[in-house]
Amino acid sequence: MLNKIEEGSMEISMEETSSRKTRQKILKLPKKMKKILKNLWNVGKEDTRRVKHALKVGVSLTLVSLLYLMEPFFKGIGKNAIWAVMTVVVVLEFSAGATLRKGLNRGLGTLIAGSLAYFMEFVAVNSGKIFGGIFIGAAVFIIGSTITYMRFVPYIKKNYDYGMLVFLLTFNLITVSSYRVGDSVIKIAHQRLLTITMGIGVCLFMSLLVFPIWSGDDLHKFTVTKLQGLSLSIEACVSGYFEEDKGKENSDSESESDDEEVIYKGYKTVLDSKSSDEALAMSASWEPRHTRRCQKFPSQQYIKVGSVLRKFAHTVVALHGCLQTEIQTPRSIRILFKDPCVRLSGEICKVLSELSESLRNRRHCSPEILSENLEIALKDLNNSIKSQPKLFLGSNLHSDITNKHLNGHVSHYNDHNPNGITSYHNDNNSLNGNVLGQTTQQNDAVSRPRLNSAVLSSSFVGDTSNRRSVKKSAAIGEKRRLRKQLSKIAVMKSLEFSEALPFAAFASLLVEMVARLDTVIDEVEELGTIACFKEYDKTVDIVVGD
Repeated sequence: MLNKIEEGSMEISMEETSSRKTRQKILKLPKKMKKILKNLWNVGKEDTRRVKHALKVGVSLTLVSLLYLMEPFFKGIGKNAIWAVMTVVVVLEFSAGATLRKGLNRGLGTLIAGSLAYFMEFVAVNSGKIFGGIFIGAAVFIIGSTITYMRFVPYIKKNYDYGMLVFLLTFNLITVSSYRVGDSVIKIAHQRLLTITMGIGVCLFMSLLVFPIWSGDDLHKFTVTKLQGLSLSIEACVSGYFEEDKGKENSDSESESDDEEVIYKGYKTVLDSKSSDEALAMSASWEPRHTRRCQKFPSQQYIKVGSVLRKFAHTVVALHGCLQTEIQTPRSIRILFKDPCVRLSGEICKVLSELSESLRNRRHCSPEILSENLEIALKDLNNSIKSQPKLFLGSNLHSDITNKHLNGHVSHYNDHNPNGITSYHNDNNSLNGNVLGQTTQQNDAVSRPRLNSAVLSSSFVGDTSNRRSVKKSAAIGEKRRLRKQLSKIAVMKSLEFSEALPFAAFASLLVEMVARLDTVIDEVEELGTIACFKEYDKTVDIVVGD
């Protein structure tokens, strides 16, 4: 009876627990729905073209659905109208270039596959039922294997992979189905090509004429954004390296996290841009010449600019790493080099900003983009480093003190060495860190009298072995003491150099950025020449500056 009561109470408690969890989920449902709606709103807010593209796809699907909904169209085309709907779903991409590439691939693949299928059916019909089936099977095998192998060719895979896939699918569907279906290949191919052409026409109309989205413009704007991001990242790195101590009470943790986000976002966008650049360049190469001058879009040159910017971004990553290393140069030493470093980084950011502005306005950059101020900042940084030789050459300046300290320890060891042990030193060898090896040679070179084997007794041998073990243990203890002393000296000696070593890495990265600026400028200028950018007008900059 008690067991039944306990089982009943347990079931009641489990039901209460489950009902409580259900109520909690129901109460959290409005918050989840609000979060989902907020995410959807942010997606459209980041880029309003996404909303336009979604509306264009909806309108396109509605237009091709009329082939089913309207009786005259359905009687003329029939069930093949589904191919128009599938074409819109597959072909209509976000940008005009991508839509054009897919549409032409699908149209050409269908046209060539239909023509080849008609030829295969003509041969099969005139060869009899049995031989025709064998011929169709052999043709499907040969063409399927050949087309699949051709898809591995890099150029074909890059430009015409989708067309090859459509060709293979259409050829097999038409050829195999026509063997059993009563309709002729001409009729099947005609209806399928007609519906696919309708779908492609609707896609091209919506993509090229209704709020067109050009991949070339996106690639152009993306390159400008990368230049601006690198400039902001460098500026934030240098300001963070020379800022005041983070331990102060008035330090703002939120501003520090914002600076880290600016630095990270600036170079991460550039480093992750390879796939985006190639995809946009591929789509842009298929777009029509829609500009006023009708020049060909230099997609390959944009890829070269992106590659150069990625190499430049690697130095920005290393510069950011200088802010996060475990061993840091004291801020009292950093402040000595703050002014030339800030001026040098400012000139680098000016060059990157000028390049981004010239790209945005589609004009050549200023001939004086590498100003004299950049060279002056480099010389000032070099002179400020030369003015502090003790920081960068501390190990050489203190070598005499270290050697004297080592000599004192070795002489102290020799004075306390028992039994008149003498070491054989080479006069040409200088005193260095191999003192432990010399101590070992001293123990091995001990002079002792020769004894006849007949005179040796077991007790004497035992005493001799004991004395040797005592001497060996004493030597080991002395070695350990000397090793500890030497390690302390080495640590102190290395600390004198490590104070300035992290800053040396920081300064060398700034100089490396200046060296890589030439390559970036050359590629951007080459881009302006190929794209026929307008010439630099100094009066415009003066008006803007005023």
